[in-house]
Amino acid sequence: MNPEIIFSNLRNPTLLFFVLGIVASLIKSDLEIPPQISKFISLYLLFSIGFKGGMELAHSGLTEEVVKTLGLAIGFSLLVPLYTFFLLKRRLNVFNAGALAATYGSVSAVTFITASSFLADKQIPFGGHMVASMALMEAPAIIIGVVLIRSFTDYQQTSQGYRQIAREAFSNGSVLMILGSLVIGILADEKQAEGIKPFTSDIFKGFLAVFLLDMGIIAARRFQAFRKAGWFLTAFAILVPCLNAVLAILAAHALKIPEGDTFLLAILASSASYIAVPAALRLAVPEADPGIYIPMALAVTFPFNIVVGIPLYMELVNILMR
Repeated sequence: MNPEIIFSNLRNPTLLFFVLGIVASLIKSDLEIPPQISKFISLYLLFSIGFKGGMELAHSGLTEEVVKTLGLAIGFSLLVPLYTFFLLKRRLNVFNAGALAATYGSVSAVTFITASSFLADKQIPFGGHMVASMALMEAPAIIIGVVLIRSFTDYQQTSQGYRQIAREAFSNGSVLMILGSLVIGILADEKQAEGIKPFTSDIFKGFLAVFLLDMGIIAARRFQAFRKAGWFLTAFAILVPCLNAVLAILAAHALKIPEGDTFLLAILASSASYIAVPAALRLAVPEADPGIYIPMALAVTFPFNIVVGIPLYMELVNILMR
């Protein structure tokens, strides 16, 4: 790996604010972002990336390349929960294995947004349809995780049918915001959209830095609760995302998908959900332990992808493109 890429990424202001959040938590500082402000910033980031992605998708149209990319994204959202479930079922009960399968088959919007910002800094283009890819990868993994749990147990919960699970996945605030903003970006008049450009683009990185500061504080707190999980789950939270990223890069390269889109596919395949999935599983599978699947995604996989994964996957993409 090119040391310059690592060094440049380590000096990225957004990453440094994430590290500051971790430090603040470790030294037990009273630094914190109020929950309502954090929620607003989260919704703003999803709105901004969705709206800009929708406008770019409106320009590009539904080409063969777009269809291939969307198909590959959905394919990974189906494949990852299947193989991870059977891998985890050897060590965990069915409920926790299914919850983790859904978690790692789904995606992290914040990781995707950070990776998009990384590409923008490097002036590497990517398609607006990648936002649609992210949105489409949320629900299938959740549904498959629940289906696997029900298939391997006598688990019955009549009030939560598959239709309700799908509704919970799609009506989750983060998913609805990204999908809704994507559609609005597609429909919006380009000249009218210029009026909100300062809000959708110019302040984006500042809000991202503050949000990652908050994520650093939360991740450090969750990591303390995760210590009891043991070496297997820690290794899983790092190695499986790396494997998923490599598979995504190889598949995208075989389909001749452009560099920026290939990189974002790797990010999507390697990330894990700590927002949409917990919200859905809380109702659908209350037997699963959130003290396992939330810290794994938020305290291990998320920091790893932000600090190491982004430059690592970009370097792998560059090697194949040479």
